[in-house]
Amino acid sequence: MGKTTYMRLKGSKNLRQRLLLSTLACTPVLIEDIRVNETWPGLRPHEVSLLRLLEKICDDCVVEINETGTKLKYKPGIVMGGKHLVHDCGVSRSIGYFLEPLIVLGLFGKKPLSIRLKGITNDSKDPSVDTFRSTTLPMLKRFGVPSEGLELKIESRGCAPHGGGEVCLSIPIVRDNLKAVSWIDEGMVKRIRGVSFSARVSVQFENTMIHAARGIFNHLLPDVHIFTDHKAGLQAGKSPGYGISLVAETTSGCFISADTAVSYARDEEEMEENVKKELMPPEDVGEKIASVLLGEIEQGGVVDSTHQGLLFLLCALCPQDVSKVRVGKLSPYGIESLRNIRDFLGVKFVIKPDPSTETVILKCVGCGLKNLSRKVS
Repeated sequence: MGKTTYMRLKGSKNLRQRLLLSTLACTPVLIEDIRVNETWPGLRPHEVSLLRLLEKICDDCVVEINETGTKLKYKPGIVMGGKHLVHDCGVSRSIGYFLEPLIVLGLFGKKPLSIRLKGITNDSKDPSVDTFRSTTLPMLKRFGVPSEGLELKIESRGCAPHGGGEVCLSIPIVRDNLKAVSWIDEGMVKRIRGVSFSARVSVQFENTMIHAARGIFNHLLPDVHIFTDHKAGLQAGKSPGYGISLVAETTSGCFISADTAVSYARDEEEMEENVKKELMPPEDVGEKIASVLLGEIEQGGVVDSTHQGLLFLLCALCPQDVSKVRVGKLSPYGIESLRNIRDFLGVKFVIKPDPSTETVILKCVGCGLKNLSRKVS
């Protein structure tokens, strides 16, 4: 065994994506200066939890953290996948934070992945599990991911601050590699679907939210259905909360999503501000989320701004063929993703603005990542 050479990085920014790319590209990373100048230096609980999750689904991966948590050495292993895995995501971030890296890694595993994740299912920071089910999974099918064995089942809801939700994720493996896409036609919105949820609060909250959201959409198109999902008892998790996830489907089969949730703040957020913030009433939640969705649709592009990073990553992992996608305004996360993809995979995108529609067209030649860990029959 020769000496391992580490790619040196600084700071806590985009740690999740860097670890994901490091695992896919089999590049060991050494990350220094993780929140050195903050009151609480070092890795946050959800980042440590993500490292534990990577250890669970990979074989032979090595994680070293110094005692203050400001320096991290990560040597990736082979993605194994596997059945009946269980992971507790903790309560500092929601399950949506862990789903994005899991979905991509699961595709390049030795065996199909099925894992049960516990924690917070809906919060206002990360994409909710409903959005993953309605938007992210159909997006994977565009890249040639088989639809058998691709599912996300929501067993119970969990809101901040105490969580208590559970989801089951199943991801199939790709046989050889993904397929390149040319995906620039966003089409016109033909229908809006959505799911509202309430846990440990009156079901009336959902009806109010739906009524407010429909009040905006019904002026614009007739086909609007928002389903209710009221949970009580054990399936409602440990904290009260309510929220809504909306998806606009276009004539060319694109899904544009927006979601939010309302629940009490986590303890550390309150410690920083020392004030108990007022919760937003359901009527305002419905109106706000409808406006956010209309804003996403207005920006144009085949995905919404939260899915840009994942879209670029999937394009970069395609075989050595040209992928071409159209997005609205580049989000900060999308821009960081492009930089990380360039550093780890050596894939550069050609970015061309389209002034007539105020969108951006990106082209790249994939790095041709093959699923080498799968068993060759």
